[in-house]
Amino acid sequence: MATTTAPRPTSAELRAGRAERMGKRALVRVRSIFGAPTLNAALLLGTTLFLVVFGLIMVLSSSSVESYVANDSFFTDFVKQAAFAAIGIVLMLIASRMPASTWQRVAWVAIMLGIALQILVFTPLGFGANGNRNWIGIGGFSLQPSEFVKVALCVWLAMIMTRKQKHIDSFWQAWIPAAPVAGLSIGLVLLGSDLGTVVIMVALSFGALWFAGVRWWHLLLPVAGLVVLAVPVVLASPSRVRRIGAFVQGCTDADYYSGCWQQLHGTWALSAGGLFGVGLGNSRAKWSWLPEADNDYIYAIIGEELGLLGAVVVLALFALLAWTMLRIVRQARLQMTRVVTGAAMVWLVGQALVNIAVVLGLLPVLGVPLPFISSGGSQLIAALLVVGIVLSLERVDNPGARGESLVAATRG
Repeated sequence: MATTTAPRPTSAELRAGRAERMGKRALVRVRSIFGAPTLNAALLLGTTLFLVVFGLIMVLSSSSVESYVANDSFFTDFVKQAAFAAIGIVLMLIASRMPASTWQRVAWVAIMLGIALQILVFTPLGFGANGNRNWIGIGGFSLQPSEFVKVALCVWLAMIMTRKQKHIDSFWQAWIPAAPVAGLSIGLVLLGSDLGTVVIMVALSFGALWFAGVRWWHLLLPVAGLVVLAVPVVLASPSRVRRIGAFVQGCTDADYYSGCWQQLHGTWALSAGGLFGVGLGNSRAKWSWLPEADNDYIYAIIGEELGLLGAVVVLALFALLAWTMLRIVRQARLQMTRVVTGAAMVWLVGQALVNIAVVLGLLPVLGVPLPFISSGGSQLIAALLVVGIVLSLERVDNPGARGESLVAATRG
């Protein structure tokens, strides 16, 4: 009985097989470096990048008129924002590949550096705008330190809560040293009269403790103390009193040029958009009628140009961002991952809701930008950086899902 033997592969077939295996290994390597290996990471990265790209489009549209008036170019502000976005995305990708242990090691350095930068606001390097002294300028470049203090607070509070995880049920263990250090950071921002940023930083800090597992009744006393302290802080500023008065009592003709100009023109811009908007680039409010059209009130321009549909899409994107971060918190095994992700979610989504509520007239006017969308380099880079940190912790905290993804990529 004759036997047959399989033909031996030719050298060309061997080379082709080796090339195919090398290509698959290279694909896995690229995906492991730059890709999003889990569903949570893919959703977080995709939503973030979509918001950034959408923000660049809206910054170009909302800033074009004032940019041309100031610089004889429609694209000056857009180019700056695009450069900030590029820097932020690079930093996000680098941060996402860092070992999780890095963030605990650098936490103290980060918070001390953030506090030091915030102190520089009160030196000759610092300057103010719109009644807030919250920036420093060096060699033609400006920086808002409080945005990076938010990042440092997320990491530092997570590190403290991780070290105190076994003693988190004790009131004093939960609040020392969290309260003094966070209080110092927030107090320095408050000295610069930036109440909007202070509100977000307070919410971020309480969010970190909540997701760390601090008992809710241990949070009540500090909350009550802050509410009492907020009363003299608000009353100390005539501008804040005017804005709150206009919000509570409604706008009158006498308030049109003082506390109600921005609020009214923002409302009119939203109402002009209707269901589908007047068209991208066709806003009338951006023709010097609406202050901060590319920053704090960019949501009004979105509503005017893209209508109710565009405004709802933005809300849906931030809802998806919140849902994704909550999934990461729920599935996390490490305390560090839970606290950083929870604090970052309270910061980004909470700030977005405050910004949108102000534009809709549901809150008094507060100077907080819409994360990822409003113009401003410091806020965009800081927001992208904290997303990179969350991606880094999620990647290390969920190695099983990552391994399954890479195996599937190799087999595919």
